Amino acid sequence: MPTLLFCVSLAALLLTPGPTNTLMALAGAERGWARAMRLAPVEVVAYGLVTIPLALAGESLLSAHGPLRLAVTLVAAAWVAFLALKLWRLPSGDAMATGGKGALKLFATTLFNPKGLVIGLVLLPSQQNLGSAAAVFFATLIAVSAVWAAIGNSMAGTGYAQAPVVRRACACWLGLLSLWLGSAALTA
Repeated sequence: MPTLLFCVSLAALLLTPGPTNTLMALAGAERGWARAMRLAPVEVVAYGLVTIPLALAGESLLSAHGPLRLAVTLVAAAWVAFLALKLWRLPSGDAMATGGKGALKLFATTLFNPKGLVIGLVLLPSQQNLGSAAAVFFATLIAVSAVWAAIGNSMAGTGYAQAPVVRRACACWLGLLSLWLGSAALTA
């Protein structure tokens, strides 16, 4: 059974603003909470594709191939920078377009989200209790998605969601995350 420390650490990490949470908030603002929550399974699948293999074999693989860890981290930083630039340039209301484009954007962003590395390599146990820890992780992930979609939805009625300043503030936040991630990778 996962410990209280695992649950608190996981919730704190997942609640931290980042690329995936930014997109969930934008989806909540543009689509409404219920329609944004249709993206939660996309987030679960993407995080699962990253975290479960990392929990099972990632640490030994990344330790044996030192440059691989740097490459993975730099690819994540580059994706977040690309997303920030695209978000900056989009017209209001188009950040999480309806249909498959929004889901695809969320899926790719979550695959490259640095939180997946931390969760898979640090928080999830490698073998022991992986099933129950993964269940807690996915349940927490859905709850956090609901929180971020609600935050975005709360902005929808105020007019802020359509304002370029909010979208550009999100783009700036993602740009800062990208710079931090890239510099942390290069100085490690």
